Amino acid sequence: MSEPARPLLELRDVSVTFTTDRGEKEVVHGADLELAAGETVAIVGESGSGKSTLTSTVNRLLASNGRVTHGSITFDGRDLLALSERDMSRLRGREIGLVPQDPMSNLDPLMPLGRQISEIFRLHGVARGKAARARAVELLDMVGIPDAERRYRQYPHEFSGGMRQRVLIAMALACKPKLLIADEPTSALDVTVQKVILDQLAELTSSMGTAVLLVTHDLALAAERADRVLVMNRGEVVESGSAREVLTNPTDDYTRRLIAAAPSLGSTSLVSPCPAAGDAARDNVIEVRDLAKVYPLRRGLLGRREDLTAAQDISFTVPRGGTVGIVGESGSGKSTTAKMLLLLEESTSGVIVFDGQAVTHASGAELASFRRRVQPVFQNPYASLDPRYTIGESVQEPLDVHRIGTKAERKARARSLLRQVALDEELVDRYPHELSGGQRQRVAIARALALGPEVVVLDEAVSALDVLVQAQILDLLVDLQRRLGLSYVFISHDLAVVRMLCHEIHVMKAGRIVESGTPEEIFAGPQQDYTRTLLAAIPGEHDGLAEDPLRPAAAPSPTTDAVARPDAAAARPVHRSSSSSGAPASPDDPIRTVQEIDR
Repeated sequence: MSEPARPLLELRDVSVTFTTDRGEKEVVHGADLELAAGETVAIVGESGSGKSTLTSTVNRLLASNGRVTHGSITFDGRDLLALSERDMSRLRGREIGLVPQDPMSNLDPLMPLGRQISEIFRLHGVARGKAARARAVELLDMVGIPDAERRYRQYPHEFSGGMRQRVLIAMALACKPKLLIADEPTSALDVTVQKVILDQLAELTSSMGTAVLLVTHDLALAAERADRVLVMNRGEVVESGSAREVLTNPTDDYTRRLIAAAPSLGSTSLVSPCPAAGDAARDNVIEVRDLAKVYPLRRGLLGRREDLTAAQDISFTVPRGGTVGIVGESGSGKSTTAKMLLLLEESTSGVIVFDGQAVTHASGAELASFRRRVQPVFQNPYASLDPRYTIGESVQEPLDVHRIGTKAERKARARSLLRQVALDEELVDRYPHELSGGQRQRVAIARALALGPEVVVLDEAVSALDVLVQAQILDLLVDLQRRLGLSYVFISHDLAVVRMLCHEIHVMKAGRIVESGTPEEIFAGPQQDYTRTLLAAIPGEHDGLAEDPLRPAAAPSPTTDAVARPDAAAARPVHRSSSSSGAPASPDDPIRTVQEIDR
């Protein structure tokens, strides 16, 4: 009888420790992992569970204050912990590919994207010159970048977040590695592009024997794509087994909580019926009519110009106290629409009406007034918070800019806002890097609420969060809407989340709205092939996981920063006219509204 094949990657009893100002802190405790050639293993768990730290040990890319204090790591028969840095550099990229989570911080902003891929071929001696360029263009096309030949010359800031992530995936696949470590590789991608990318990874696995170590907070994706699943909690592997076994018959309470928090198209809606929904004469806080954005592009040595139409014929309304969702693929025009709605981008044509007044070309005092009443929450809270400011200063800054109240009142208001988003007041003196991703997103929401807005535009505000933190943020948004009467424009590529949070949904494709309706209309009876394609691409919706009884029946996760649901009295929506846009605060708040301290 032949001996079983040796694992391609093997971690035995691995512990990782970081040296901090407060002493030694062990963050991974005795983890075991085996990965065979051609196999896909997913590591799931909430933010801070140790997933990314464990995979960083494989590539020897721990921060300078981190080290492996116990255990062994073997890759293709080699002891990775014993290799020199020079030998590890030869392995990285060539035999071990890496897809990091944040594309903007992992791409050189000064180098065209195509050249960044070509550079990988040159560094590893795979190809040079025109051959490297041709292979780079081929890779860009493979991962779904349209017009790859032209895009080769463009820079990271000219790509959407999802397209930048595709470039990182192309770079990781460039040398056809034996092992691909994918750390949240599709968190910034819409479901259809995600499917294309993951299908490509599956093709590599089957045709080349490439092993995939997939780090993800998307349990449905893990169930659909992985052969085996490891669940991590607080640095320990608490459960492992086949994907089907772990995610349909979990034995650990923590795994059950993860599954319960995961959104699906079968999840119960979190919102009450929209005020005046279905009423033709309802009170709309925003009306968008025939909005369009055309970007003039320059290409070629002779300066020949061409236009890029990012959005056209965009029309929708936002009811007061309601949530409108905008969904679509990366590059469909969602974020461009959000920027025009926030007056951060000048629209080429069309009209934006806010509270009965056209604000399309607002400037001066009119623009300042609009900015106070319509606020954004962006996808990456770390990038939208100044790392030099404390949390209190970041939340207080809008009040400082608009010169609202005294210094003492502004500080009190900042503390009040932190309480409103279920954060401890003690965080006011900390900096963004000292908070978790979920805490930073709460700070971003608190900052958006500082001026007492009537409308909040959320652009992919929960897409990068793990399912437990995401569930808390969604509960928080619903709670704030009920208590403060807020209206939301919720932009996302996660259709399951949109289904849970929105009263109305608009589906965008190639810069246009192609279908609109209530969640029930869109998800139960989509009229457009494109919408049906989006729904069909959602992972886990066709393998029985969406009907898993754990999901709708589970109680909220007992985390330390969970948001308490409001009582019946607080749950009543607050209707506000244009003359009174202040938000009622809790009785113990020292400052009840922005308007009360605005001198």
